[in-house]
Amino acid sequence: MALAAIALGACNSEPKFKVEGEVSGADGKMLYLEASALEGIVPLDSVKLEGDGSFHFKQVRPVSPEFYRLRVDDKVINFSVDSTETVLVKAPYTDFATAYTVEGSPNSSKIKDLTLKQMKLQDNVNALLQSVQAHKIGADVFEDSLASLLKNYKDEVKISYIFAAPNTAAAYFALFQKLNNYLIFDPLNNKEDIKCFAAVATSLNNYYPDADRSKNLYNIVIKGMKNTRTPQQKVVEIPEEAISETGIIDINLRDMKGNTRKLSELKGKAVIVDFTVYQSAVSATHNYMLRDLYDKYAAQGLEIYQVSLDADEHYWKTTADNLPWICVRDGNGIYSSIAASYNVKNVPSVFLVNKNNELSARGESIKDLEAAVKALL
Repeated sequence: MALAAIALGACNSEPKFKVEGEVSGADGKMLYLEASALEGIVPLDSVKLEGDGSFHFKQVRPVSPEFYRLRVDDKVINFSVDSTETVLVKAPYTDFATAYTVEGSPNSSKIKDLTLKQMKLQDNVNALLQSVQAHKIGADVFEDSLASLLKNYKDEVKISYIFAAPNTAAAYFALFQKLNNYLIFDPLNNKEDIKCFAAVATSLNNYYPDADRSKNLYNIVIKGMKNTRTPQQKVVEIPEEAISETGIIDINLRDMKGNTRKLSELKGKAVIVDFTVYQSAVSATHNYMLRDLYDKYAAQGLEIYQVSLDADEHYWKTTADNLPWICVRDGNGIYSSIAASYNVKNVPSVFLVNKNNELSARGESIKDLEAAVKALL
């Protein structure tokens, strides 16, 4: 009994952090406190809200910055804790995830700003997708607008949140924001994005070298640097047998089942050749557009030959398994000689091949992708 009391006393003496406040209009609702751990969401505590909506949680302070969330139904407020502190949160039930106020934690205020910016970006991308599906804008406008939205967002977040204070929880949170469930900052395939991860990893490692998040981030950076390391420069030589009689540069890669798929074998079909990275933030939206075209015109002779430049083979296989067209992967990733031979400067990059297996057009020259496809059928 004495030992148990001593142990309980030691536990109670550990520094704590508190989260308290009120949720208006939520009488009878359950409010949950959860940890956003590396391995997933971990329940910590809960309370049934009464008339005034007040709540009070207390937990052991983490030894390094950690992330938590308050949840009512499926509405979530993210916040961070990196010292013994009291975080005060007030929110209405109706707009719980967006209309809340937070005090006592500057990082949590920045996390709210980032969350709202990400939501606005997602809304803008959804509006773009609806416009292209309704044929209000062409594929060229869609792709340009999507790229512009993403670039502007990333530039702002890099300058104001990541490089401005890489040693903060807000900077770490910014790295792992998502668009259409894909990371906005790509740590495996994009050199510039890896610099952001490296800045935060270096700062975290300096302050918290033994923290799991520091080690995990370091490993991500090392993997990304290996994936994007510039290989020894070589002149891209295209074998004569790779050039068909019509002059198109043939592509001969394996699909997820290990079968060899040659572009030249699609003679007689109109083909969209698409170079992409499935792990990029624009991939899902881009594939929605392709799916719309495929569903409309596959029966009339349209085929899509999609070349993945993803570093992660497993991720490619998982994603490609859900797509109805030809999906192949070049293991050389962004240093693919095939992509270089097609003069691919960025992804996604689209090319059109006519039924005679002749290159008809490339992305930047296509004003309306659907109209261009219909013209080839």
